Amino acid sequence: MSLHAGPPRQERVLPDPPRQESGRVLVAGIGNIFLGDDGFGVDVVRVLAGRQLPPHVEAVDIGVRGVHLAYQVLDGYDTLILVDATARGEDPGTLYVIEHETTGGGEPHGALDGHRMTPDTVLALLGTLCAGTGGQPPRRTLVVGCEPASVAEGIGLSPPVSAAVPEAVRLIEELLRADQPGEPAPRATAGGAGK
Repeated sequence: MSLHAGPPRQERVLPDPPRQESGRVLVAGIGNIFLGDDGFGVDVVRVLAGRQLPPHVEAVDIGVRGVHLAYQVLDGYDTLILVDATARGEDPGTLYVIEHETTGGGEPHGALDGHRMTPDTVLALLGTLCAGTGGQPPRRTLVVGCEPASVAEGIGLSPPVSAAVPEAVRLIEELLRADQPGEPAPRATAGGAGK
């Protein structure tokens, strides 16, 4: 390396240049299909996986395997989009886009149950794994959530949550486009999804 090569290029000072340059995106469907509307994320990702996605985007049905998701994210993704049933008190079928704020160092509380991990628990475990391995968490983490009508035992989504699946797919496709320069970010509000 020459000392007169000029100022260092930006990618040389980033903590993880290959991941930052790749722009890889993981869309992960979370939920238990045996608990009614809790299967929302799984259904959305199944539809999304059947569509033409850019080569840097991977859509994965994680289901209830939260520990698997935390380890998969260690493979290096720039953006993580979690798709899950999200109870926030609005009408069933309401979609939300929630940007996860990275605060250094949350740890999972209590014993980990790999089949009952919420997105918050997965992200806390990911933070712990990154600290232990020197890995980097995603630059951006979003949750695309849907207000459930019922998460009681039973297979199949309720009518309002089922009707929200195609809209959630459209919303995720907009998020993927918005992550590219010059594209506005879509928003989901209490009244449903929209720009």
